[in-house]
Amino acid sequence: MNTNNQATIEPQEGLPVGQILVGDASTKLRSLPAGSVDTVVTSPPYFRLRNYGEPNQIGLEESVDDWVQALRTVMGEVARVLKPQGSVWLNLGDTYSRSVRHGASPKSLVLGPERLLLALEADGWLVRNKVVWSKPNPMPASVRDRLACTWEPIYLLTRSPDYFFDLDAIRVPARSSLNRPTITGTATKYGTGVGRPEWSGPSAGTNSGLEKMKARGLTAHPLGKNPGDVWTMPTAAYRGAHFATFPESLVERPLKATCPQRVCRACGLAWRRASVVRDLGMLAVKGQLRKSCACESRDWQPGVVLDPFMGAGTVGVVAARHDRRWIGIELSDRFAALARNRIATTAAAAQEAA
Repeated sequence: MNTNNQATIEPQEGLPVGQILVGDASTKLRSLPAGSVDTVVTSPPYFRLRNYGEPNQIGLEESVDDWVQALRTVMGEVARVLKPQGSVWLNLGDTYSRSVRHGASPKSLVLGPERLLLALEADGWLVRNKVVWSKPNPMPASVRDRLACTWEPIYLLTRSPDYFFDLDAIRVPARSSLNRPTITGTATKYGTGVGRPEWSGPSAGTNSGLEKMKARGLTAHPLGKNPGDVWTMPTAAYRGAHFATFPESLVERPLKATCPQRVCRACGLAWRRASVVRDLGMLAVKGQLRKSCACESRDWQPGVVLDPFMGAGTVGVVAARHDRRWIGIELSDRFAALARNRIATTAAAAQEAA
């Protein structure tokens, strides 16, 4: 959804960009200004699967309901610091119960992600996508009475139906050699039927976009197809001290789609691409970034991505590589130091390559 919501965003001073704040996520989030962050990409501790050796850490609660409540509190503060057009990408994992005290019968999934998402929806979050992170190199499993776990969900959440989303930045090139526009009036061999099939339900969409492409002899959008909600990406090859690092490729797509390349320095609204894609023969032109606010100033700065569970700093690494500003929060001093060094190395390498 790429709309021009003109919600007012006050410019923020003293935002700790390029810093990792050490401490409890909820507490540190309270120190950030309201409406100051463009997007959040994060992977909170999963329920009872890791012990990071820190007092009061999230993830070691006795019951999955307590885990949900802890993350619900964090997400309440995230909602406050997020801009009206902002979004959150939330990578979660599930756990098998070992006791009824955990919130489910032994050997059953506790359904932690589902419980959390239902709670967040009740708190006013819109669940826009459930992405499947499919792992071609999953952890081996020795179980004999169920299937191995080979994927995790990533949820796209927003506070408003109108939010910043740059689909053109993450389109996937079409593979078909048949993507050739053939103009024969207004019809082709594909036909011109547009609308709902008779069997469609009241909430079903239409095939109007597909029919329009077929009518022009195209098999895909000229700039590439929507990447869809199944992402096949190997787990991280990082060999540092942090043992739950998600891959950089898993951060790149959310970052490019929802952390603006440019935001107005005066009001904080994102610059947007021109809404029209022009076909010049066989050439499709990606729309240029343009101001989407009424400010007289044309000064801009990169958008801000926040990770309230920074870990080894992957979000900061990817942000530095793609010229976005970032903020991290991490409970562990040891992991925060690890992340700072890793991000600094990436930033130095990017400057040398520039």
